[in-house]
Amino acid sequence: MFYDSGDAFRRAEHKSITLLGMSGVGKTMLAERLPTDLWFHYSADYRIGTKYLEEDILDNIKRQAMQVPFLRNLLLSDSIYICSNITVQNLDPISTFLGKIGRPTPDGMEEGGLSYADFRERQDLHEQGEISSMHDVARFMRKALDIYGYPNFINDASGSICEIVDPSGGQEDPVLHALAEHTLLLYIRAGEADYNRIQAAAMRNPKPLFYRDDFLRSVIPEYRKERGLSAAPVEQVADIDPDDFVKWVFPKLWQHRIPRYQAIADRYGYVVEAADVAGVRDHDDVINLVADAIDRRVRAAA
Repeated sequence: MFYDSGDAFRRAEHKSITLLGMSGVGKTMLAERLPTDLWFHYSADYRIGTKYLEEDILDNIKRQAMQVPFLRNLLLSDSIYICSNITVQNLDPISTFLGKIGRPTPDGMEEGGLSYADFRERQDLHEQGEISSMHDVARFMRKALDIYGYPNFINDASGSICEIVDPSGGQEDPVLHALAEHTLLLYIRAGEADYNRIQAAAMRNPKPLFYRDDFLRSVIPEYRKERGLSAAPVEQVADIDPDDFVKWVFPKLWQHRIPRYQAIADRYGYVVEAADVAGVRDHDDVINLVADAIDRRVRAAA
């Protein structure tokens, strides 16, 4: 969705925005600056976890619980039940399900790594859920207005959305086409300071992430070589340290995603800097931030 000017966006009766960018750049923070009585906040990660991965997440938790005799007996007798408490602010159940690739723990519990096949299966399930969650946006926009009376809508997209679409500018990507048809795409671009902050957090607490299969297959041999591990087929990962791999691969994943995000913004939307997003305080600041991005693109195209 494009506008002729920032003022045209300001005057729009019903505004709809999709926020794009790496996890940690400020998408959710920006969404939360908007008044909840005027804006419906749609979280892709929340939708993925509570709709498309809910059963898989619970099965994974139950699988682990069944290895503990005390819990096994209670589960088999229906004395307890297990549920996940996913919120927009707490997506740990999704991360736990995605897991990490590499060496398993001796007792089989999943604090360690997964085989390549198991890891890939979970990644593929997440990808399917993420695609479906983006195709749900238009329907939720209608529901938000017709049922709940929200005049405006903000779609807080997952940090891995650039991995599930084709931003090359070739054949029209169905996900991007659907989002651009119904929403204004706003890319929050991270600078060096943002990268350092996000990387430091990733180093302190390595979290599972989504990787394209072609990307993963290209970096695993490089990791093995740098770590002095023997050459082996990509699918053989039992000697890879899961946390070490997540830390090692993070800068490469970042550099891999930056041009993909920029290509999406160049073709479909607008760009704001993460440093400017950090200074946003309220609804008016958000509107001005977006309007200024529109005017910059209009001037650049003139």
